[in-house]
Amino acid sequence: MSHTTQPFPATVGVLGGGRMGAGIAHAFLVAGAAEVVVVDVSEEAAQTAAARITKDLEASLTRGKITGELASWSDRLTVTSDVTAFCRCGLVVEAVPEDMTLKVDSLRRAEAQLGPEAWLATNTSSLSITSLAEHLERPERFCGLHFFNPVPASKLVEVVLAERTGEELAALSPRWVEALGKTPVVVKDAPGFASSRLGVAIGLEAIRMVEEGVAAPADIDNAMVLGYKFPIGPLALTDIVGLDVRLGIAEYLQSQLGERFAPPQLMRDMVARGELGKKSGKGFYDYPER
Repeated sequence: MSHTTQPFPATVGVLGGGRMGAGIAHAFLVAGAAEVVVVDVSEEAAQTAAARITKDLEASLTRGKITGELASWSDRLTVTSDVTAFCRCGLVVEAVPEDMTLKVDSLRRAEAQLGPEAWLATNTSSLSITSLAEHLERPERFCGLHFFNPVPASKLVEVVLAERTGEELAALSPRWVEALGKTPVVVKDAPGFASSRLGVAIGLEAIRMVEEGVAAPADIDNAMVLGYKFPIGPLALTDIVGLDVRLGIAEYLQSQLGERFAPPQLMRDMVARGELGKKSGKGFYDYPER
């Protein structure tokens, strides 16, 4: 397989090996990156991430999305807890949880390992790219690449340009997304960007309707799927994303854009009870087999 035609660097790093990080790593592998380096918080977490990515590769082979032997794909994957492994990467995508302090620390640690010509991106779904860039040595080489869950199946990546994102990166980043077989949507840095802002607004209103007894979750979702051609209802999507994740995004948007993004009490109560959606086995729907 030739890797020279890809617009993204031959070696791509991913910081964080959770569901999103593993999916991003998988996307770059199958798109032809010569090597993908994933760095996670501990050796145990790194082993879990490696198993997760290998499982995704096996699924892609089974579905015929990629061909050949599993070893030919997994041999190009390095998963470690050693952040210095990023030193050979031309691009690193940060995919740690949605916490400003954690992201700033993670991005600075990653940037410290990169050469002056390398690029850095964050997978944040709502935090200010411009605010994150203020803590970096080379903000002109930094942008947002907001992938969607599940990454292998999603066709969209939101490219978020901060105030100091350089022109070269602004031109390159949409081409990276296209090379991944996905469609870029380019937006200026603003709270929630385009997708999270609209998606969370609809999701919060759907939760308020449940809270007020307007309709059952399945009926609300069916109204949007059958009436508005949504591929999935807003409550089912909230279960997939995670109520805790969406609560954090809503609280951030409330702080930036006002009370129209205030999380409903039902949402807070469900998170407090551990009803986080699909990952916990219960949200607006039950998931007996996770």
